[in-house]
Amino acid sequence: MRSEFLPFHIPSIGDEEVAEVIKVLRSGWLTTGPRVHDFEDAFAHYIGRPHAIAVNSCTAALHLALDAIGLSENDEVLIPTMTFAATAEVVLYFKARPVLIDCESDTLNIDPAGVEKAITPRTRAVIPVHYAGHACDMARIAEIARIHRLKLIEDAAHALPAVYKRQMVGTFGDLACFSFYATKTLCTGEGGMVVTANPEYADNVRMMSLHGITKDAWKRYSAEGSWYYEISRPGFKYNMTDIAAAIGLVQLSKCDRMWRARRRIAEIYNEALRELDQVLAPITRGDVEHAWHLYPLRLDLQRLRISRAEFIMMMREQNIGTSVHFIPLHLHPFYREKYQYQRQDFPNAVAAYESLVSLPIYPAMTEGDAMDVVAVVRDIIRRNLR
Repeated sequence: MRSEFLPFHIPSIGDEEVAEVIKVLRSGWLTTGPRVHDFEDAFAHYIGRPHAIAVNSCTAALHLALDAIGLSENDEVLIPTMTFAATAEVVLYFKARPVLIDCESDTLNIDPAGVEKAITPRTRAVIPVHYAGHACDMARIAEIARIHRLKLIEDAAHALPAVYKRQMVGTFGDLACFSFYATKTLCTGEGGMVVTANPEYADNVRMMSLHGITKDAWKRYSAEGSWYYEISRPGFKYNMTDIAAAIGLVQLSKCDRMWRARRRIAEIYNEALRELDQVLAPITRGDVEHAWHLYPLRLDLQRLRISRAEFIMMMREQNIGTSVHFIPLHLHPFYREKYQYQRQDFPNAVAAYESLVSLPIYPAMTEGDAMDVVAVVRDIIRRNLR
């Protein structure tokens, strides 16, 4: 057994991030300012979109994206049931309806066939979530959106820097939203980004992210600014701070290196766990470069004498942290009761959820750490065969 606990995740924050934060603290400009502007420019260049607007969370990013497309009361937005709460709750902010869709049985991404089947005259948009960092089938989803004149908003919270058909995730939709939460592939503690090629959407997102004040509001307190401002619409307090942006700039500079480190951990897991018939490792389709935000392992519980909960407990007893992603939305009381969803309405999501365990995967892990995880998984499986 490991002598020290291996956490499910540790943010990859180093001396460079600390030094940049200290510079900001000494600059006298702590909130939205020049570092945010620099981060937006750098991120837009990295993704390959002309506009990027930094905000304080991916939830804020999704809310602003839906505001930009003009979502209205009683509109419908198609989203996967296999996602975190934020994807659905932002739709409810508008008194619109999140329409849940089952996932594909292999990638656990939203099923394009389910998307097409669920479209009604009230459907306004679709939000595919690139689950765990594996890109959705964007060719099919984008074509469905085009034919039915739906807005396409990518929830790319897991997906930096995933690639689909040699194109960066985040560049397929009308807008895309990224997360920089502490556990994400690029972290600023809390934070997010909206990217788009549409200048009108970009202007709307920027304005609404800071109380509906006309753009470049942060310049009011700089030498080139003015005290005067105008409020065009009642907006939100969603702006990113220069402190967070300073961390983000350093993180972005090593994004590819951190991705290679996660990919190496995934390769170790894939190779070592392939021989076990009692588990199913995540797949990567041939046209995808996986971001490896998560490594969702599925247990074949029919071949084991233990439950998923017992497996997680045994992992913890051996000093290995794990998690579960996600409890499908239709199983939560709010969505179950409000929309009368039944457990088996989305069989792929339920089957996956009941067997899912996310293993640790982050750049600070060593190959030895990964092999420790593998050894514990093998041992638990071997001792609990049915």
